Amino acid sequence: MAIIKEAVVATFPDLVRVIQNGADRIELNADLAAGGITPSKGMIAEAIQYVHDHDKEITVMIRPRGGNFVYNDIELKIMEADILETQQLGADGVAFGALTDENTLDEDAMENLIAAAGGMTITMHMAFDALDHEEQLHTIDWLTDHGVERILTHGGDLATPIDANINHLKELLAHAANHIGILPGGITSANYETIAKTLTVYQVHGTKIVD
Repeated sequence: MAIIKEAVVATFPDLVRVIQNGADRIELNADLAAGGITPSKGMIAEAIQYVHDHDKEITVMIRPRGGNFVYNDIELKIMEADILETQQLGADGVAFGALTDENTLDEDAMENLIAAAGGMTITMHMAFDALDHEEQLHTIDWLTDHGVERILTHGGDLATPIDANINHLKELLAHAANHIGILPGGITSANYETIAKTLTVYQVHGTKIVD
């Protein structure tokens, strides 16, 4: 099975470059220095058209700001509006995540955001990595039950090399048991084939996933 390479981009020139260099799916962001936030409406519209003209898929980041993933009611309304706008513009998918002050999945917020995303694929982004191990397992089950397509995870702190997180990623994959996709993140063009083979996954994600 061919490996799906999901490339993270935040500018139109980078979008063009990664498509030309073999990216299969795009995760569109703004402000990668902040960990990625929701792009502008204009950027989303032009990116969707370009990606679809090249027969690829595009997922749009839905995140109102950098920092933690605990959002107040106003921020959640912004996210819901951005999801609806992204849907109207024709995106294939959206990526988001919301946590509580107790560092658990914010299930109420997630239910509302998932409902807003009807018809698009949904990725839980790396907010997942802020959860402790037991909460991650619960979250895998909850997301599976609520129709989420995949979970983006580095298997640990993003500062750690992916090789150090292989065992944890294998545990997550075993728990997911093919009911929900586990999308390893922080992967590069230099290691994606090895990582995919080691984990037996068919999709990988990173800012440097293609040259």
